[in-house]
Amino acid sequence: MSRIGKKPIEIPNGVDVKIVENTVTVKGPKGELTQSFDRDMIIELDNNVLTVQRPSDSKNHKAMHGLVRTLIDNMIIGVTEGYSKELEIVGTGYRAAKNGNKLALTLGFSHPLELEDPAGIQVEVPAPTKIIVSGIDKQKVGAYAAHIRGYREPEPYKGKGIKYVDEYVRRKVGKTGK
Repeated sequence: MSRIGKKPIEIPNGVDVKIVENTVTVKGPKGELTQSFDRDMIIELDNNVLTVQRPSDSKNHKAMHGLVRTLIDNMIIGVTEGYSKELEIVGTGYRAAKNGNKLALTLGFSHPLELEDPAGIQVEVPAPTKIIVSGIDKQKVGAYAAHIRGYREPEPYKGKGIKYVDEYVRRKVGKTGK
């Protein structure tokens, strides 16, 4: 029983959804996303309400039911509102800058890192210690934010590194002198 899979998806005004052989294309004010899904899943569009049904109660179909529904919902939210992740840089001398379509990170290495923005992803640096990654594809936004964070994950003693704004870094007590 998938409670998420059974929920219908209301399609807002200004969003166009096309389904061709379980390939869903969603077009909205921010852009267009296309994704193919499992051929067994039944995706139906009726009066601006999209539903996902499974053909049987097999373990694989149950697993795919909620997943397919959530992925389609994420596509619709992405083309209407978009997604963003905010990163914060903590540490003396650690900073970020934007040079055209490249993100320059100074993170204590012998050289600054220059990362080129992937297609469909916008990176903003409103302050030297803040990075905002945004786009219409939730998976790409999260993956690129995790990629940036992976260069200097927050360490538990001083909390230095790149962390998500809402992330809590569990701190440890350091050594004590005698």
